[in-house]
Amino acid sequence: MKNLVLPELYCPFPSQISKYADVLEDYAFEWVLRFDLLENESVYQRFSKAKFAWLAANTYPECQLEELKIATDWLSWLFIWDDQWDMSDLGKRPDLLKVYYRRFLEIFNGAELTSQDIPLTYALSDIRKRMLQTGSAKLLHRVVYSFEDFFYGCVLETTNRAQGNIPDVETYIELRKLSVAGDLIILWIELFNQLNIPDVLRKHNSVKKIQEMTINILAWCNDIFSAPREMASGDVHNLVLVLHYQQKLPWEQAIHRAAEMHDQELRALLNLEASLPSFGEEVDGQLAKYISGMHSWIRGNLDWSARSGRYQSAERLDLAVGITPTVNV
Repeated sequence: MKNLVLPELYCPFPSQISKYADVLEDYAFEWVLRFDLLENESVYQRFSKAKFAWLAANTYPECQLEELKIATDWLSWLFIWDDQWDMSDLGKRPDLLKVYYRRFLEIFNGAELTSQDIPLTYALSDIRKRMLQTGSAKLLHRVVYSFEDFFYGCVLETTNRAQGNIPDVETYIELRKLSVAGDLIILWIELFNQLNIPDVLRKHNSVKKIQEMTINILAWCNDIFSAPREMASGDVHNLVLVLHYQQKLPWEQAIHRAAEMHDQELRALLNLEASLPSFGEEVDGQLAKYISGMHSWIRGNLDWSARSGRYQSAERLDLAVGITPTVNV
């Protein structure tokens, strides 16, 4: 895997970046340091190489600065937490993970902080408070629901690790939609771009399918770039690794098959978008901006995955005894 050349992924959308990109870079460090989220030099270096502010600037190129700051903090929070549970023994302890998740949800539902809370909990409370200040209260309940789905996906992954299971391809695809925080990402597009998407549009079958396909494209893109790192760390929750184990494909074929799936999904997305009916001039305008936001995420995520240092290290926070995987068929 070390010398494997990653395939070039299809993406017809132009690269864009916010005019606030440089401001965000400095701000991102100020926020995580204020809440003591970088507990040691190793975590600091990992955060520095990842460039999450650059991801926000690429995926929300038209957003105002305050919304961009909240988006950057969300991304920083999620990825720092992802490392804490995914790269340590916590990633094999679903019962303990549920304890953390219950507390995070309590905070996002308005619970008061206590002296027993960890820095990530304080940081999450800050995000919630600022979302309310920017007029996002009407969407807060949807954020909670999406947060719950993300946590559920993480617990399922942790259970698989604890039991040494490798999911089949279809099961993994459904699981990945949750653990990649897909619903949160789609909601952020509406939230941070200050769009007004009516429920009738959001629940339309074609629009729901576009959302689902966008999440697949984002997840599979990340899986392709992170495959060498996750192979080295012993994780199996990656499309490339699932294809390798379940379909008995050599590594190079598995990664090219994942790339084919990504490209096919993106082309199918474009075909579906072209077939959308008109919902009236005003709603069509909002829908166009909504879909443009998904395109920005697809391109921005691809650019960031290719250039970020996040997927270039197989470092573990706390190496544990490996468990021989069991393949589910």
